[in-house]
Amino acid sequence: MKADGKTPEGAPRRPSLHLALGVMLLLTLGAVWHGLSRMTSLDGPPVDYSTMYAWADAGRLERVTLRGTHLAGTLRSPAKVDGRDASVFVTELPEHDDALLPLLRGRGTRIEVARETRPAVVELLLSVLPWVLIIGAWTWLSRRASPLGPLGELTKNKGRRFDAEAAPRVKLDDVAGLEGAKRDLAEIVQFLKDPGRFRRLGAKPPRGVLLVGPPGTGKTLLARAVAGESEVPFFSINASEFVEMFVGLGAARVRELFAEAKKNAPAIVFIDEIDAVGRARGAGLGMGNDEREQTLNQLLAELDGFAREPLVVVLAATNRPDVLDAALLRPGRFDRRVVVDLPELEARRAILRVHTQGKPLAPDVDLDAVAAGTVGFSGADLANMVNEAALGATRRLGELITAADFAAAEDKVVLGDPREGKLAGEERRRVAVHEAGHAVAARFLPHTQPLRRVSILPRGLALGATQQLAREDRHLSTRGELRARLATLMGGYAAEELVLGEVSTGAESDLKQATDLATAMVAHYGMSDRLGPVYFEHHVEHPFLGKRVATEGGTSDLTAHAIEKETQALLGDALGAARAAVRDHREALDRLSRALLERETIELGDLEAVLAPPADPVRAQRAPTVALALPDAAFGRKN
Repeated sequence: MKADGKTPEGAPRRPSLHLALGVMLLLTLGAVWHGLSRMTSLDGPPVDYSTMYAWADAGRLERVTLRGTHLAGTLRSPAKVDGRDASVFVTELPEHDDALLPLLRGRGTRIEVARETRPAVVELLLSVLPWVLIIGAWTWLSRRASPLGPLGELTKNKGRRFDAEAAPRVKLDDVAGLEGAKRDLAEIVQFLKDPGRFRRLGAKPPRGVLLVGPPGTGKTLLARAVAGESEVPFFSINASEFVEMFVGLGAARVRELFAEAKKNAPAIVFIDEIDAVGRARGAGLGMGNDEREQTLNQLLAELDGFAREPLVVVLAATNRPDVLDAALLRPGRFDRRVVVDLPELEARRAILRVHTQGKPLAPDVDLDAVAAGTVGFSGADLANMVNEAALGATRRLGELITAADFAAAEDKVVLGDPREGKLAGEERRRVAVHEAGHAVAARFLPHTQPLRRVSILPRGLALGATQQLAREDRHLSTRGELRARLATLMGGYAAEELVLGEVSTGAESDLKQATDLATAMVAHYGMSDRLGPVYFEHHVEHPFLGKRVATEGGTSDLTAHAIEKETQALLGDALGAARAAVRDHREALDRLSRALLERETIELGDLEAVLAPPADPVRAQRAPTVALALPDAAFGRKN
């Protein structure tokens, strides 16, 4: 509870508990006072009823006072009570005793009757208490009242507010890499701290900033850093918390969130996974008045409606910008789009240094080499890899985290844990031949990537893997490099066909990757001589159905057939190149398959000794992994 009388969520304190405690205290004090008053008004030791009746029958009672069910008496002469002489006493009377009063009158005892009274405070308390309870209950209910009655709790703001003292401790300087994104967000923070500096030149802050990037690249981390830097109220909510089963509740929550933000301006509102409510409208998959669209309409009005608050900045994050509504992305709502992409080499080095800080590393750990070998890793992947390396060192009771721990952690992140069961017999030999075929194709064909490791150790869903090394980050690939990639994928198929006489279901994953790549080359990259440089919507990723729908986007059946024919031609050429490579280098293929059967995993240095020098030293610079996966039938799936 804060000093201003509000809870951390900003709700005022309610006096219901304090009122109940006060009433209980008054009742306790009244009961104690009443008991004390009764004890003082009835002096004398207690005497049982039989003794008192015997005294009355013997005429020893001089005077008695009746008060309710109690009798206080005075003896004509002292008597022994509890071993001591007493002339007064107190007795508890039964509810009905018709013989006592005639007996007392017959013995000449003076009888007084006193009405039993309560202390004034008790009388006052008993008369006032019902009204106090009624007023307290009415106050409590009125504070909880809402326009929706019993459903009022559902409309409450779900956003979490962070003030300056409760903000996350992360700062922008603590975020490794992402220099462009940090620069854009630093301007937002500076404007909220000193708006006059920007207004002197007529500059206006971005109304909204949309953080776009793949999962795990640090979008939420950047938002936490902005919360730590801004020193203004920061409201954080996930977009899915707006939407409920009742129509209108999401819009009510949006209104309440922005009303509270405007009341505390300057402020920042962060909406994570905004695609949960910001998907394009009019998709034909629901009525126009459904809950999600009403929530989106209210969000659009709050971002840039008739009355806007210039000192409330909205941050939002998504990894699906393609599905967002155009009205949400226009300037005036989200003026700035910050791309948070996968980290480059320097950024990966910085991220590794951040996550290894404070961890004991062995002298053989080279973070530059680890960063170079993790092309395509996100920041979350790198953090997970460092943690897995630390866990691996802990399991083996080591004092330092070694390079071997990092290598094992990378394999675990990319391929998964080693499987309990190992391959045996003919199946093991087939996997060795398959992986050796990938390696030979990658080694001896032009424009391929350098080999890094070949293994037949089953991991995750893969029965074996051929990994290739990248020396630098690449963003573009030529047609020759993609053709070499297709031939490398076909290497395992060609090796099984050549050495074992027939292929197996283990090539399923290779064929899927090769078909997807060849289709993209023909339909999207313009790498088909027959169809030319045209982009065809051969397959469409449907954002609402969550799956790919074939032959949409205006592509005719004839064009789709031509794309399929060209794809088959590319795959046929790739298979021919792979067959030629494994046939021409059969000796190297046999040597590598035998070495795999003996040692299961062959690293880079040993591969140089097993395989002959490459025919073409030109290598591409990406780092894929060709894995032999289990067929779908092994998991009960059907095509």
